[in-house]
Amino acid sequence: MKSRRSLPLLLTALVAISVAGCGGPVKQSDASSAGPAPKGFPVTVSNCGVRTTYQRPPQRAVSLNQHATEVMLALGLQKSMVGTGYLDDKILPQYRSAYGKVKVLSKEYPSFETLLAAEPDFVYGGFASAFDEKEGRGRAALTKAGINTHLNIEGCAKGPVTMDRMDEEIRTVAKIFGVRERGEREVRSLHTVLDGVRRKLSGVSPVKAVVYDSGDKTAFTAGGKGIGNEVIKRAGGANLFADLDKPFGDVSFEQIAQRAPDVIVLYDYGDQSAEAKKKFLLSNPALKDVPAIRNKRFAVLPLSSTVLGVRVPSAVESLARQLHPGRFR
Repeated sequence: MKSRRSLPLLLTALVAISVAGCGGPVKQSDASSAGPAPKGFPVTVSNCGVRTTYQRPPQRAVSLNQHATEVMLALGLQKSMVGTGYLDDKILPQYRSAYGKVKVLSKEYPSFETLLAAEPDFVYGGFASAFDEKEGRGRAALTKAGINTHLNIEGCAKGPVTMDRMDEEIRTVAKIFGVRERGEREVRSLHTVLDGVRRKLSGVSPVKAVVYDSGDKTAFTAGGKGIGNEVIKRAGGANLFADLDKPFGDVSFEQIAQRAPDVIVLYDYGDQSAEAKKKFLLSNPALKDVPAIRNKRFAVLPLSSTVLGVRVPSAVESLARQLHPGRFR
């Protein structure tokens, strides 16, 4: 995935800043701390090695990456947003009206200068690349500019990413913005979808599956540590590379052939369409004896639904329908 302008109002109102690992000094935010703290504040959040205390909800937020943007919109926070950037797919229909009211700063990641020009008090990144230090958008650099940051926790998770982490991410963002009840409503709604799928799949035998994201010399696939593995499991599948001890990794096509998946799950995004990926795999001689290839059995998921955000339950349902169509008639 991929002359500094001043922030007079933001910087002069900054109370105190420090960045440290969890348990270190707390960074005191924010740009408009005059007056009593709103109900439920201050709020302290430890996120991927950065501990921040919010004296009040952010008022000028920027979201980077699709799943971060849709979490914000699902929580009804568009009025607190001054910008967004980097979509992989169209925004979900239920959020398009709200999204249309938020300024798009860039097609992909904005430059540091463009980001500063929006005068944000908070930047929410979906992938670690949103805070690329080489591009000047490192979390420490943004902190020095008086901007609080939050990284989707899939980007720094130590163990397997499960639905509990989805709940945690939504609740944390809701807490930062002082909309905890909205967060709870969203979590309940998402689990209603998951519960419906679970009931329909009761007693099914898992389908052996491998994810193909991209690659021609090797295959970039989903390992056991990302939400993609959880999606497969909850959809009635068994990820044959769940033993890969990270969210994603490269494997050889010979390894795929040895594990003999019954279905290949294609992640659909970017310049190479799912249909093009399918044709490539069908013509790969190393895979000719793989059951999924012999039977031309593929499932397709958009990339935006395979990362930690509000699309995950719908990804589970979509994949379950493709793996076990008989259970959804």
